[in-house]
Amino acid sequence: MKESGDSSNVPPGGQDVTAQDVVVSSLPAQDPGQSEPEAHYRLSQPPPLTDWERRQVTILFGGLTVAHERLIEGAWEGLGFHPKALPVPDNEALAIGREYCNRGMCNPTYYTVGNLLKYLFKLRKAGVPHIEERFVYLTAGSCGPCRFGTYEAEYRRALKQAGFSRFRIVLVQQARGLAQSTEDSGLKIDRGFILALVRGLMVGDLLNELGYALRPYEVVKGSVDDVLEQGRRWLYWALRDRESPVPVLRRIRKRIDKLAIDYSRVKPRVKITGEFWAQTTEGDGNYRMARWLEEEGAEVMVEPVGTWIDYLLWKRMQWVRDRKGLPTAAAREMPGLAEVRLRVGQIIFDSVYNTYRAALGFRTEPLASMDVLGRYADRYFNTRVGGGEGHMEVAKTIFSVRRRKAHMVISIKPFGCMPSTQSDGVQVKVMEDYPDALFVSVETSGDSEVNAKSRVQMVLFEAQARAREEFRRTAERFQLEGFPKTQVDEAKLEMPLPMTPLPRREIGTAANYLWWLQRPAALRSLPVPTEALTELLRKYRRR
Repeated sequence: MKESGDSSNVPPGGQDVTAQDVVVSSLPAQDPGQSEPEAHYRLSQPPPLTDWERRQVTILFGGLTVAHERLIEGAWEGLGFHPKALPVPDNEALAIGREYCNRGMCNPTYYTVGNLLKYLFKLRKAGVPHIEERFVYLTAGSCGPCRFGTYEAEYRRALKQAGFSRFRIVLVQQARGLAQSTEDSGLKIDRGFILALVRGLMVGDLLNELGYALRPYEVVKGSVDDVLEQGRRWLYWALRDRESPVPVLRRIRKRIDKLAIDYSRVKPRVKITGEFWAQTTEGDGNYRMARWLEEEGAEVMVEPVGTWIDYLLWKRMQWVRDRKGLPTAAAREMPGLAEVRLRVGQIIFDSVYNTYRAALGFRTEPLASMDVLGRYADRYFNTRVGGGEGHMEVAKTIFSVRRRKAHMVISIKPFGCMPSTQSDGVQVKVMEDYPDALFVSVETSGDSEVNAKSRVQMVLFEAQARAREEFRRTAERFQLEGFPKTQVDEAKLEMPLPMTPLPRREIGTAANYLWWLQRPAALRSLPVPTEALTELLRKYRRR
């Protein structure tokens, strides 16, 4: 065997030189009696995309709701890419993931890896040629500390075992924000790409929240979903054509206002929190919990993805503040300026989100303040602990109780999720300090669906009783005992337009509807104060 430094070992033109050849040729010569030094481990990377391929390949992605993924498709198509959202992961994908992944991984790994392989197997069975060259998979990346940091390696390992060793995995590192690295990815992820993603997430959040807020009270079953499906198509076209979604959101508002609703139905409000993927997915990964709760007579409050984006910005600002004055590279990079940039970015993000909310008449809730959540959790959970949802699971439970947002909180997480298990331990103390809180933790494993839903039903029964008692107490306050008394009275009830915000004096929507009836007729169509104004008025009253 020739020495690595021998020029005769290099092919003419250097066309077949590999990365391993470069590493070996750069090592110093060794004595014959010494063993060869070990090169530092590098995760194997597929060949990068060429400039021509970047505009030809199909970008596969998934892991969000159907609304989010459809709108992201439109936003990226407007930039010239070819995105394709994968179907919602099901238990068949879970079985495939368990077959090809390491043992001991959490459910999101099995579901998402298996869902990708399931789609690729269908392509291969259909005879689609050059799958590894024509498709890439885009997913979020992290350095941990939970098993989320190993997802990329699991994707590559499973793809190799399934016969797709050259398939490309492209990561969007959640800690890098707009400054994504394109090294070895082969796909240019620039500022415009990320902003298009964020815009699709914002609008998807609002549509999902509208659906869960209005479906329990629709008079004609399916009418809300029909309008929202049409609205998704309009927003998809607007994002694809790189137009502002504001006019489309106003158009959706007008269409929804034509629907018939009945707010006299007493339903408990149930907040869903937990691990990000488990609380977001709409399939078997969380037992289709949100839609099932609606069938059981609840009004569901889902967590916007925008809260996670706000959390990442807040965590980065916290990291910068902690390192002020330290003689490190971070200090030499002017942390004060970095904090200002992050704060400005957070203000812009919240402003755009509220602009979209304004187009919908402020019918949706504002994003919870990260500073408030941090203060609520600080007594129970170190806000500097990373991994999973961090302190937010604890903070959201306290927020829902103290701000009277929900009758009941459900925390959904994969079986054995380390950060969520820590949060569940802390929730015991939270329940002790807030005895009125109704909290249930659900671990998903792909099976035991009946057992999990039975546990939820037991707590939901108590939440329903509290909602009825709240409604009765509010009716007595306004001398409306037995309201409505007859079907004739019910038919004569005045109802606000669906997109008119109700007062937030009670937890339940039906009880707040009674407060709305007490408003003067001229003020009934006005939006309720925003979260910030409500907090300001609360402080003023305390003085």
